Amino acid sequence: MDDLMTVVDWSRWQFALTAMYHWLFVPLTLGLSVIIGIMETIYYRTRNEKWLATTKFWMTLFGINFAMGVATGIILEFEFGTNWSNYSWFVGDIFGAPLAIEGLIAFFMEATFIAIMFFGWKKVSPGFHLASTWLTALGASISALWILVANAWMQYPVGMEFDPAQMRNVMDNFWEVALSPVAIHKFFHAVFDGWVLAAVFVCGVSAWYLMKQRRREFAMDSIKVAGWVGVIGMVFTLWTGDKSAVDVARVQPMKLAAMEGLYNGSCGQEIVAFGILDPSKERTDPADPYLMKIAIPKGLSFLANHDFNSFVPGINDLIDGIVITESGDTVRTTSYAERITMGKEAHEALRAFDKALAAGDSAGMDAAKADLKKNYQYFGYGYLDSADEAVPPVGMTFYSFHIMVLAGGYLTLFLIIVLISVYRYPKLWERRWWQWLSILSIAIVWICSEAGWVTAEVGRQPWIIEGLMPTRAAISAISSASVQLTFWMFAAVFTALLVAEITIMLKQIKSGKNEDKY
Repeated sequence: MDDLMTVVDWSRWQFALTAMYHWLFVPLTLGLSVIIGIMETIYYRTRNEKWLATTKFWMTLFGINFAMGVATGIILEFEFGTNWSNYSWFVGDIFGAPLAIEGLIAFFMEATFIAIMFFGWKKVSPGFHLASTWLTALGASISALWILVANAWMQYPVGMEFDPAQMRNVMDNFWEVALSPVAIHKFFHAVFDGWVLAAVFVCGVSAWYLMKQRRREFAMDSIKVAGWVGVIGMVFTLWTGDKSAVDVARVQPMKLAAMEGLYNGSCGQEIVAFGILDPSKERTDPADPYLMKIAIPKGLSFLANHDFNSFVPGINDLIDGIVITESGDTVRTTSYAERITMGKEAHEALRAFDKALAAGDSAGMDAAKADLKKNYQYFGYGYLDSADEAVPPVGMTFYSFHIMVLAGGYLTLFLIIVLISVYRYPKLWERRWWQWLSILSIAIVWICSEAGWVTAEVGRQPWIIEGLMPTRAAISAISSASVQLTFWMFAAVFTALLVAEITIMLKQIKSGKNEDKY
């Protein structure tokens, strides 16, 4: 058992390592492709050579980042087969469909049109080249769509039915999977997050040029485009974030409770704007979970239910079976102890079906299938030994969520100032402190983006499929030593890729500072 948990832990760390490195590149690709498309559109309409130079400069940085994203993304998908083969078997018919669509349509579109975008300037018409640039941007977003559809299904499994004869889930409603509200909100939140990240990146790089007193017109033009993309992206990021919070409250209430360090809920529940958790806090301990906090009265009730006086269940409430229904009503339902019992009964029913199938006992198969269907929604709980195992890491979930929120608040203010100042107060961009703040914001926006990803993934533990399969049941039959070895290999390779990207980008940025013509 100890070796099993070691394999689980190392496999989780390896996947987290790959995903977080991959996510360093993805949002910049999503956002920078849109900014490039806007810049080339301006060039196409004005035929002003300065916009051609601007487009090509940012396109080069986009290409560097795109290549790194592809390298890490391929490895990420392979890990489902190497490290999580039980998961792949259990839901391969469902999870594999959006990934196949992503590979066949979205990635093919990107690979085709990115070649024209980079090498077709003098080989195709300006209109066709512009279309290729926008189709590359569209392909990147479509690629993100299908990957996030797959991820959202893991957090809100719908559109499927378990087939005991195959011992796996099969899809019975593709559109329910593809158009799940969790998937739609997650997709738009990620895409607009990419707009924000790329906008801040462009502003920071442009501020560096201004600091070096080079290419002022180029920098200010870039900031204008980035400012609009960033502000629009932030508005929609906040809106989709609100929608996602409501989704979490409905379908992953334990994640929401962990995000707030909330053990015992209440009506008109406050939201913690800033807080420090007590690391010695135990779930059943009545002590205050915070060493200190700054809270907004009734904020969490409004965030979760858009009702200032609504009830928000905490960790203990959920374990006791108190939840919020889809209509917003608070009800007492199945406790976690009962879910564990029903999950184990589902396991027994599956074993009984397997025995009846082997014996050719049709009546026994029908009876076992009925018992399985009755308890299948809690199938995953049958792997747990106690309710406490269903509680995600509260500390990591809480701090990653609040880092995201605080950084997001700062970035909202920053982008508003960017957009106003570049038109009304351009002399602000001559201030050394503002130039440094703009450069520093590049790091802040990446921290914000990564913190959001950590919140989403750590907050759903222990589940790889919400309620149906914990991570311990999803791994491959491999040794912990092999996972540890590949973890450190990937850590070294990914770090080298990141260093290479930063080095190449910095070299490209520095080589452009002496282009005085624009």
